[in-house]
Amino acid sequence: MASMTTPAWVPRKRRGAEFALTVLAVFIGIAAYAAVGLGAEGTVPADTYKLGAALIVLAIATHLIVRRVAPYADPVLLPLVIALNGLGLAMIYRLDLGRQQINPDRAAFANSQLVWTGLGVAAFAGILILVRDHRRLQSLTYTFGFAAIALLILPLLPHFGRTINGARIWVNFGPFSFQPGEAAKVCLAIFFAGYLVVKRDALALAGRRVLGIDLPRGRDLGPILGGWLISVGILVFQRDLGSSLLFFGLFVVMLYVATERPGWLIVGAGLFTVGAYFGYLAFSHVRVRFDAWLDPFGDPDANGQIINGLFGLAHGGVLGKGLGQGSPQLTPYSFSDFIAASMGEELGLTGLMAILLIYGLIAERGLRIALTCRDAFGKLLAAGLAFSFALQVFVVVGGVTRLIPLTGLTTPFMAQGGSSVVMNWAIIGLLLRISDQTRRPAPEISSFDSNEETQVVKLA
Repeated sequence: MASMTTPAWVPRKRRGAEFALTVLAVFIGIAAYAAVGLGAEGTVPADTYKLGAALIVLAIATHLIVRRVAPYADPVLLPLVIALNGLGLAMIYRLDLGRQQINPDRAAFANSQLVWTGLGVAAFAGILILVRDHRRLQSLTYTFGFAAIALLILPLLPHFGRTINGARIWVNFGPFSFQPGEAAKVCLAIFFAGYLVVKRDALALAGRRVLGIDLPRGRDLGPILGGWLISVGILVFQRDLGSSLLFFGLFVVMLYVATERPGWLIVGAGLFTVGAYFGYLAFSHVRVRFDAWLDPFGDPDANGQIINGLFGLAHGGVLGKGLGQGSPQLTPYSFSDFIAASMGEELGLTGLMAILLIYGLIAERGLRIALTCRDAFGKLLAAGLAFSFALQVFVVVGGVTRLIPLTGLTTPFMAQGGSSVVMNWAIIGLLLRISDQTRRPAPEISSFDSNEETQVVKLA
């Protein structure tokens, strides 16, 4: 009988393709950093070799870790992430230059962002090394659920929580601060996947049929109502519309994937509309963001951030002003919430579309992993992580371009922010672990001699 294993050259071919793409991704980051110096100061930055060395070390480390512990993982996902991370570092450095021209005493963010990137790679490596089989996470379903609740409550505690721009989503530990909601997002995805694997048969049963849509039974609405209450609770106590949308959207989509019932999407959209309307009536912070979305020029003093972002995008045009030659530093929070507008001003519509294409490819690879995964838990987890990534990018870019109201979420891998960078690297680690398990060939079935088979039959 012929061997059923994948030929030995297949992993080498995948690793070779991944290495070539990784080299290209590192080159993009270094070239962007050098272009910023040439555009802003007329010379290549003296510390370009430092950033280049750091990116090369991080890229080699991630490549070797994947090659060692996940050789069959998706070869495209990691280079895409490295390219985004490198572009983000270059743009944050460019914004540091612009902000220090206005106020020389302003702190620089590029070096700290590079440190957080290193910590993110460490989290990525830890996921791949410690989680050798993603299916073992299913046994910790409720542990991750309780961890997510604890993380969401943490910012509400006195002396720990910190309110920024009307939202209480930050936690301080001495000189360090982080956003627990980023870690809660991953914990909730694992919890939802483990819960829905067990309950999906009951949730898949249809109740009444309304306008051609099979709505769920009333007795099965408990889980989605629980998810909705958690979402509204975040909106009420933390005043964070973005995280509320992200968590509830994550649960509804995973529920739809698990049951294949579009009625859950209808119910989920209705519940979120009710929650958003309640938030609009109850909180001035939410009303301000809705009013800025509908008519930002009605109050230029209060809505200067979104107005400057729109003018920056218009200033960039189709091809952009060039790295280092625009004025993105004039937009408040251009290094975090509005880094997409900063990219649009200096790289133009063409460059911004290319960046969105990279984000789309990451989401597509995540959904591809979900489609090919052989176990239900991994399928749901990969789909949830990919969707949460795509939804976050849509919400951020949609807010910057005035497609939807601003929500305060960060652009993955590019915006300044330590907790976001670290947890997004952890998400990529989980996706690669699921991908490796999915692509790994079946165990070899050794052949046996026909004479041995005859002897066994005679003995029987």
